Amino acid sequence: MIAFQKRKKNFFLGQVKSRYLRSLNFFDRLIFLFNSLAASLLLFSYISKFLPPQTFKLISILSLFVPLFVFLNLFFCLYWLIKFKRQILLSVLVLGICFSDVRLFINFNLNNDLSEGNLLDVMSYNVHLLNIYGWIDTDDVPLKLETFLKKESPDILCIQEFESSIPLELNYGYSFAPEPNNKSELLIFSKFPIIKTGIIEFEKSSNRAIFCDLKVNSDTIRIYNVHLQSTGIIPGDVSFNAENTERVSKRLSSSFVLQQIQAEKICLHMKSSPYKNILCGDFNNTAHSYTYQTISREMKDSFRQAGSGFGRTFDFDYFPLRIDFILADSSFEIISHKTFPVKYSDHFPISSTIKY
Repeated sequence: MIAFQKRKKNFFLGQVKSRYLRSLNFFDRLIFLFNSLAASLLLFSYISKFLPPQTFKLISILSLFVPLFVFLNLFFCLYWLIKFKRQILLSVLVLGICFSDVRLFINFNLNNDLSEGNLLDVMSYNVHLLNIYGWIDTDDVPLKLETFLKKESPDILCIQEFESSIPLELNYGYSFAPEPNNKSELLIFSKFPIIKTGIIEFEKSSNRAIFCDLKVNSDTIRIYNVHLQSTGIIPGDVSFNAENTERVSKRLSSSFVLQQIQAEKICLHMKSSPYKNILCGDFNNTAHSYTYQTISREMKDSFRQAGSGFGRTFDFDYFPLRIDFILADSSFEIISHKTFPVKYSDHFPISSTIKY
């Protein structure tokens, strides 16, 4: 009896599958095969943010390609819509499941009212060593960058990958810049008094995080500036043959494992903070990653709350990558978010106005 029911079930599924594909010609069946692959990859990349890289090393890499998988599924939706075929339902269903992730790199918001309340303008910028090695083909990058920062003049400025041999003359009364000690240089500039500073060191890494407690009028707010584990991969310098693909995969997965450890350490530190937190930094990973999910839990993402368009913060040619973030305590209100399309680094500066 059980065997008969099993055969009946398999027969029914076979009939459904046959009907689903019967109306397709050979080319459309081939297209649907690729469609199924793209939908599966998007679904796995969505799930990957819940899986710690220490346990699921290879799956964690998929989080980098969410924008690509989304665009592919949108293409297949358009294709089946034009053909007026029900195969469109596959990508529609998967895009619906992953919609929250779609909004992490493309978003639409109306501008909020900036006229009332206690407001903080916060900026985060990875300046890529101020072009000391000439990645950008011009000699005046530090001067242009300095002019840009003076013009924008945020209340709080967090800089990653600074180069102390090239000084910046900015109009701030307070700053915190710990000694490099063979670590990535981080700075926090503030228009408000700094009452306490600290460093969060990461083991087996040249990256780290710093924090400052600022006296903001009658409140005290803790500002974190973080630079998580770098992958050491420069886009455009890697040719993807079989050998290099394996090498790049191993490097990415090992970097993501270190990022997990660093993110968990930062998360514990923030939980022990006696004040409300604002965190800025370069995560070297996307908003679809386990790293982002760990740090952003119970915090507001400025782009998701108030950003519009593509959340592109890294200068990558093939699809938008958002790896730089401003996160604020859940009790704060995010008024605005902006990405500046200036090419003084391989990152784009981001800023947010926060009501505290």
